[in-house]
Amino acid sequence: STLLASSAASDVYKRQMEDQNYTIKDIARMAGVSAGTVDRVLHNRGDVSEKSKEKVQKVLDEINYQPNVFAIGLAAKKKYVITCMIPHYNEHDYWHSVATGIERARQELRPFNVSVDYLYYTHGDRSSYQEACKTIENSDTDALLLAPNFREDTLPMLEYLKKKKIPFAFIDFDIQEAKPLIYIGQDSYKSGYIAAKILMRNYSEGQEIALFLNNNKENPAEIQMQRRLEGFMSYLAEEHRDTITYDVILNKENPEQNDEILDVFFSEHPKATLGGVFNSRVYQVGNYLHKKGKRMKGLIGYDLLKDNVELLKSGEVTYLLGQRPGLQGYCGVKTLCDDIVFKRPVEPLKYMPIDILLKENIDFYFEFE
Repeated sequence: STLLASSAASDVYKRQMEDQNYTIKDIARMAGVSAGTVDRVLHNRGDVSEKSKEKVQKVLDEINYQPNVFAIGLAAKKKYVITCMIPHYNEHDYWHSVATGIERARQELRPFNVSVDYLYYTHGDRSSYQEACKTIENSDTDALLLAPNFREDTLPMLEYLKKKKIPFAFIDFDIQEAKPLIYIGQDSYKSGYIAAKILMRNYSEGQEIALFLNNNKENPAEIQMQRRLEGFMSYLAEEHRDTITYDVILNKENPEQNDEILDVFFSEHPKATLGGVFNSRVYQVGNYLHKKGKRMKGLIGYDLLKDNVELLKSGEVTYLLGQRPGLQGYCGVKTLCDDIVFKRPVEPLKYMPIDILLKENIDFYFEFE
């Protein structure tokens, strides 16, 4: 009972500490440092010894200090620009979902003098990506949210940003050696591993697997697809080493040609009744199956595009893996704002959940609260 009473008293004291309003002078007095030192710690301005910083941080932790972000926004004289460099998109596609999340963050940050600019490039087009990189180097942006597409062209641009002390964040795919402020997205390798583990629940002896890939599968811009495929094959090597797989190369721009390719493939490989698609275009295979009145024993794909979801509901697609693209865009902009405006510490990694959707639960899925 003595321990319980002591714990209760401690909780009361802690709540009393949290309920008080502390000024910089109060914090300085409690930490035994100058008000200027506290101000520099709160705004991450440097020129503070490690010992003094620890003293201030100890007091901040004790009083559960929370900065008044609204006051910061009203007091800020500087206008901040966050540039979002993402691929061109069409309505209802993956990058449209990313942009929806970015827009949500933009609306929330308007009171803090933060604006969001867009810089688009064509996914998989190196010259388009290079042009966007040059534009960044000639801009006055304060922070960059980036979906890195070509590693060789991304790294020189990031060196420029580092020299200018402009923070950058990655979404969708991570270039680890670039050391962004934060990466927000899925673990591509692990999502591929999980995709194989799920799909093989439908496996029975003698079945073969079709790996539906696109004709740009070796393009450096398709690194995420390649990592998913690596994870998928790793699971098969561990658990189903003798299972036969086939690469089926589809043309991402020519559905008529794909129908011919799929006709030939399925006629020649009747045992290939399981399939995986490692980009957003599982609808290419699903639409073919729907037109032909066929079903595979299991077909797994990525992303909750409208066409993909319809095929999941109708049964041509068995599983979809979601990666919350809207939340990636939202968190990317908010995190950059935390760094440049509110001077909050940022964790370098935020993995998105690997959402597994079936026709039985897709109607209950939503990305934002």
